[in-house]
Amino acid sequence: MRQLQLFQVLRSLGLMFWLSLPLIGVVFWLGSGFVGDRILARFSPSKKYLLADKQAAGQMMKKVVAIEVKIQQQQGISLVNVKTNDSFLKTIVFEFPITEPSQLEVTLSQELGLPRDRVQEMIRYL
Repeated sequence: MRQLQLFQVLRSLGLMFWLSLPLIGVVFWLGSGFVGDRILARFSPSKKYLLADKQAAGQMMKKVVAIEVKIQQQQGISLVNVKTNDSFLKTIVFEFPITEPSQLEVTLSQELGLPRDRVQEMIRYL
């Protein structure tokens, strides 16, 4: 009889509603964690590919200001600094395992997308 009166008092105060809220919150919290783990663990292969910007080569031709090359014969490498007038990319640094100037010019023209004669005009050996 005592439990029945206590139940009626709780119901009249609306405490049954307020006492059930934490239980409902815990159920939603555990359920959302389970669903989130399932979604994040799912494998979805992507068929999207990165396309290179074809205008970059033409823009690079306008932006290259100077090319400085330091050939280190002992180590068998060439250090190349390409200076640009781009606001974001001021200097590009390359390290090539080449010490022959003609091979280096060909490699630089391929890397920068510039004609070889343009590279020969701008290159300065240190």
